[in-house]
Amino acid sequence: MQYDRTDARILEIVQKNNRLTSEIIGELAGLSATACQRRLKRLRSDGIIEADVSIVSAKAVGRPIQMLVLVSLERERADIIDRFKKAIRSSVEVVNGFYVTGDADFLLYITARTMEDYEQFTRRFFYENPDIKGFKTMVVMDRVKAGFAIPVEIPDED
Repeated sequence: MQYDRTDARILEIVQKNNRLTSEIIGELAGLSATACQRRLKRLRSDGIIEADVSIVSAKAVGRPIQMLVLVSLERERADIIDRFKKAIRSSVEVVNGFYVTGDADFLLYITARTMEDYEQFTRRFFYENPDIKGFKTMVVMDRVKAGFAIPVEIPDED
């Protein structure tokens, strides 16, 4: 997966606002709309752009309780890890899931309507799973920053 300086500029632009037209993105990146569309298509097909999403307010859609949960597995075996990754992907309550190093095996970002809903989720998702050694929940007091923008390294000119 390679990209050039112009691609880097396009990536910076669409990370801030992916609803801009190809004409506007192209103008900001110094390209025609058609050239911009071609580059965007390639960036998506190459997997550099993984998804085009909107960041939705959990509170506004009735899921005001947000938690970060550290999860430890009983054993670190490939089949157990793969099974838990699959469970994460299939759970609508889990917004983001990360396989991490350190004191825990996974870090999850979870939303819920109420603490009672979260308790039911924990019973179903954690307590009924024999592969889970333990989990620690941190309740989010305030979301200070929300986004997925990644700093884009600008390649050297050759």
